[in-house]
Amino acid sequence: MLTMPADLPKPQLKPNTEVVLQKRYLRKDPEGKLVETPRDLFWRVASAVAAEEGKYPSPRSGEELARDFYDMMTSWKFLPNSPTLMNAGTELGQLSACFVLPVGDSIEEIFDAVKHAAMIHKSGGGTGFSFSRLRPKDSRVGSTGGVASGPVSFLRIFNTATEQVKQGGTRRGANMGILRVDHPDILEFIRAKEKEGEFNNFNLSVGLTEAFMRAVEQDEYYDLLTPQSGEVTDRLRAREIFDLLVRKAWQSGDPGIVFLDRINRDNPTPEQGEIESTNPCGEQPLLPYEACNLGSINLSCFCLPGHENSADPAREGIDWEELRRVVHLAVRFLDNVIDASRFPLERITETVRRNRKIGLGVMGFADLLFQLGIAYDSREGIALGERIMAFVQDEGHKASARLAEERGPFPAFSQSALCAQGKPPCRNATVTTIAPTGTLSIIAGCSSGVEPLFALCFTRNILDGEKLVEINPHFEAALAQEGMLSPELMDAVAACGSVQGMEHLPAALRKVFVTAMDIAPVWHLRMQAAFQRHTDNAVSKTVNLPNSATEEDIAHIYRLAFEEGCKGVTVYRDGCKSVQVLATGEGQKKMDGATDVAQAATAGRSSVRKRPDMVWGFTQKVPTGLGAMYLTVNEVDGRPFEVFATIGKSGRSITAKAEAIGRLVSLALRSGVHVRDVVAQIKGIGGEHPVFRGKGLLLSIPDAIAWVLEKRYLKDDILADVTDLQGHDCPECGERLTFQEGCLICTACGFSRCG
Repeated sequence: MLTMPADLPKPQLKPNTEVVLQKRYLRKDPEGKLVETPRDLFWRVASAVAAEEGKYPSPRSGEELARDFYDMMTSWKFLPNSPTLMNAGTELGQLSACFVLPVGDSIEEIFDAVKHAAMIHKSGGGTGFSFSRLRPKDSRVGSTGGVASGPVSFLRIFNTATEQVKQGGTRRGANMGILRVDHPDILEFIRAKEKEGEFNNFNLSVGLTEAFMRAVEQDEYYDLLTPQSGEVTDRLRAREIFDLLVRKAWQSGDPGIVFLDRINRDNPTPEQGEIESTNPCGEQPLLPYEACNLGSINLSCFCLPGHENSADPAREGIDWEELRRVVHLAVRFLDNVIDASRFPLERITETVRRNRKIGLGVMGFADLLFQLGIAYDSREGIALGERIMAFVQDEGHKASARLAEERGPFPAFSQSALCAQGKPPCRNATVTTIAPTGTLSIIAGCSSGVEPLFALCFTRNILDGEKLVEINPHFEAALAQEGMLSPELMDAVAACGSVQGMEHLPAALRKVFVTAMDIAPVWHLRMQAAFQRHTDNAVSKTVNLPNSATEEDIAHIYRLAFEEGCKGVTVYRDGCKSVQVLATGEGQKKMDGATDVAQAATAGRSSVRKRPDMVWGFTQKVPTGLGAMYLTVNEVDGRPFEVFATIGKSGRSITAKAEAIGRLVSLALRSGVHVRDVVAQIKGIGGEHPVFRGKGLLLSIPDAIAWVLEKRYLKDDILADVTDLQGHDCPECGERLTFQEGCLICTACGFSRCG
């Protein structure tokens, strides 16, 4: 590592940035004590990446370039993906976030993929798989004379293996599972997440073909094909499958869809094979055994002074020259990362260095729109997004071509589609990707990716129950300019996150400062399409819909995504998973999500699971101010199903109260209410005789029950069984989670369900 210059400035950190860096990125000793500062971290990364310049005839010295890399990162103009920040300059040295592994149709190949995925997760990467090569369920296995169990059964094995491996010792890995729409097991795959908690370490997507979409449009049947022989096994009505996909997305957001033919039409190296899968959030299509490192430019840093919140933003409100400089520097940085990275498999190393794919994207786009006074859901907003990404794409390719002159093109260039199309030699087979930037955008203090802001203002819990209202700085500046900034208004905005119902605010301000749920779904999709038109790989984006959205609304979004050239789409209907019915256990009637819940409500009854003849559980003795309580918790499928609370030698009144609380908690659990929600309702209820337990107080009987449930079922919880992605709390800091860029994200501490 290069020696740190004595005059190297310390990065200016916001409180959020410091918290996230300390929790997730700064190196620690075996006892968990910090052994580096933020300045150490960014110099470690900058110098390790710049050191790769020595392998080439570079016009820049490593020391000079390291300083430029450091300044680019600590000015928050660019940040690389998390594995680079965590591992550059360390013994581990694995710097890429995105991997795809093949899953072949043999036990040996399947379990090789499981092993290789575990190695990648351990190194900090996420993995994508296509299960489309696996023979369908109940087909004959020639070598044994038995029958195959099908892709979904093996998907369960991958999910269980992921559960046991934590990324870098901090969190479980994330996966993408894809099955082609013409696979004979497609119906089982589409319904795979109907059971609560199933495949909690996977995002699932159905790979749609253009032939299928044409069959949907013309209301025709399409063929299901055996992967090994291409033999037609059945025919399904395309529109019925499309409607089922829409219904499942309406109910829970799963599975998503990807357009395989469009992805492969943009495959720069088709001679190396077909692209079958993507990384976990869907923005990085990759060949088998391929990886890609990502980085994002913070667009909010490129607004020229004097253009903030202008009613008539000038065309040159963006510092294009500085953006050009940063794009070229970032491409050089990402190309160096390829050489600096140590991959867990030699075959991955070979594929990566043969194609040298990088994924340069953007973040802070919503903040830039705020600064320029342009509404996200407007023609001007769409036009600006497309213009910016076209600029990044054009300059990124110029930078890659310049590197090819210095270092040579990527080794497979001469056989690639790029060469066949007459394009000039380039260093990287792909250059641009719009990736999720949940944690990175917290570090940079900007909005995430190309998403709109999720809330203009929100309340954060800090120590001793104190609350702190956090405000988007551009919104705060706009209010101050109008002379309307006040604590009362901030509290009101924090309560709902939006200003659209506040008629006393200027209409122009309300038009510009829109949030994700204020924006009609079609504008989400149009913005995704605008960025996709100038992106080599794909765009990670969530199309948010209100709870009142219909299945036809989602069907329209899917059709529009296909027509507009998107490579996939993720939709999320607000609160959709809060009505998902628990449907586990042998003999349990399958309930079809919200439809059955609504029918049950209409009939004047709730949907309560029947008690099996035999259950297993445990009894725990808990001290309370009214005597020792013996709490019995019985489980079904490893989840709390019912509780019985008894208190010895207390009066009948206390016994009755304990029994009543136990019955109500049991009713909630058997009705599909998540244990987290039960704990949230009864935890902290005060009583007359609190007692100490461990490091805290047990305030009452309900508080004691909550303590047992929380300790047993929510310790080290990684939201494996989330039934409502929005409206639940982060397992690490307790703040509210949001669903954006196809993933669960905590804007407070940087927790991400997708790594």
